[in-house]
Amino acid sequence: MRHVNLFLVFSLAPFIGLLLFFTGLPKSLQALEMPLKSLHEGTGVIEGQLLEIRRDTGILSETVLEQERLYQEQSNILESLAGKSQEHRQLSDGIYEERILAMLGPPVGTHRSGRVEIKVFKLDELGYRGYIAKIKLFDPGALKVVLAGDKPGNLETTANAVKRTGAILGINGGGFYNAGGKSLPIGNTVIDGKLVGGFTPADDVFFAGTGKSGSFIGGVFTKKEDLLKLDPWQGVSFLPVLIRQGQPASIPEEWKTTRQPRTIIGEYANGDLILIVVDGRQADWSSGVTLERLQVKLAELGVKEGYNLDGGGSSTFIFKGEVLNRPSDGKQRPVVTNIVIMP
Repeated sequence: MRHVNLFLVFSLAPFIGLLLFFTGLPKSLQALEMPLKSLHEGTGVIEGQLLEIRRDTGILSETVLEQERLYQEQSNILESLAGKSQEHRQLSDGIYEERILAMLGPPVGTHRSGRVEIKVFKLDELGYRGYIAKIKLFDPGALKVVLAGDKPGNLETTANAVKRTGAILGINGGGFYNAGGKSLPIGNTVIDGKLVGGFTPADDVFFAGTGKSGSFIGGVFTKKEDLLKLDPWQGVSFLPVLIRQGQPASIPEEWKTTRQPRTIIGEYANGDLILIVVDGRQADWSSGVTLERLQVKLAELGVKEGYNLDGGGSSTFIFKGEVLNRPSDGKQRPVVTNIVIMP
């Protein structure tokens, strides 16, 4: 009986194997279906990313075009503003002029021609008095530096220089010294574009004047080429610098607190020149002013550049043939250089 059963088992074995194969087939197919499903899902993700890239590329293109459009609009606006800038500038100059005049007060004398406009004001402060001239140069040649007798070594009063040249206004100029019986200007002096006596380098002595175009020139120059490249036309030298680019400059200790008569040349932000003479050494009239106090006054007046010229008994202010100030010596002191304004 056992032999029969074994025979039966061996006979049915192939059929049992096939049955087992087909029974496990659904699970195998299911296992195969899962990676295929993942593959399809991955393909869908990639397709979505490609769509996003296409969309972003389109947005980027639109953004670039929008930026170009905005840039062009801004350029057009800037061009339009540039066309109006001259009008605004003239308006600003007018407002600036009004503010300057409001600070200076009513003029005590005026002159206007095709070459220059001059307005003269009294300066009356606590402890000192003097005069201010505000000058618009229409012709750069209207301002001149005059060497005494038109040659080195001489001396002459400011009034004589004004009369001799036919000028309408004059103040004393740069410092000077005596050498071998001759009076010579210190530092660098330029007349009609030429250095008088050559170039002198300096660490503290400044040059102040005007260029050939009439623009103001001021500074301390250690090299000749640095001065000449500014094309100086007229100018003198002394010390110290008071105001530089609207800021107070450092004043040497020995110059700070002494009250003296002063002569100043400077420039407003609009290019107008300012000339100041302060009287001193006269207790009943004007005691003079320290350079520190003068710095404050220049700043109050809105002066952008300010330079201290020869002062003391040299300080003199002439307008229309009259000595307006009161020189401390009781009379004019002869000097080497004067600055005059032609009518």
